Amino acid sequence: MQQDDVYLFPEDAIFNRIAVLRAERRLTRQELADAVSINYQTIGYLERGDYNPSLDLALRLSKFFQLPVELIFSREQFKPLSETLNPASTQRNK
Repeated sequence: MQQDDVYLFPEDAIFNRIAVLRAERRLTRQELADAVSINYQTIGYLERGDYNPSLDLALRLSKFFQLPVELIFSREQFKPLSETLNPASTQRNK
């Protein structure tokens, strides 16, 4: 893929921050999976975007991370955390 190429995600894609949240808490996929009663492979599928969570699973993850569902999942790509936390730094790079 060249720099000018744009990757188009499927219309029904659901983006998530599970990998970031798991890394922040220093959890393995197995530990997170055990906490929400699913198979550890499902965590990998979710993180890669290969699988969309059920409403029940999204709510269990929300409860586990103690965050609103919309901070974990979105229909639109999340901005990089560096841009979210420090918008001025991205303006300088343009």
